[in-house]
Amino acid sequence: MEPFSWGYTFMLYLRAIGWALVASIGFALGIGLAIKIFDLLSSNIDEWEEIRQGNIGVAIIITSLIVMVGLIIYKVI
Repeated sequence: MEPFSWGYTFMLYLRAIGWALVASIGFALGIGLAIKIFDLLSSNIDEWEEIRQGNIGVAIIITSLIVMVGLIIYKVI
């Protein structure tokens, strides 16, 4: 295929959209799995209830967990 044709450009757009979908699915699964494992490891505290009560420290820990797993998944994908 010619590099400057419409077909080639369309194929590149489809490829980029496909990779974006793969990355978003990987990110969603990775974050969900990381939060579930963190929840299992800290079984003596209910993080979500603490966040509902306004505990900023727990909210920062959960947020940092999400950001760090996101950065790791971003580098892998």
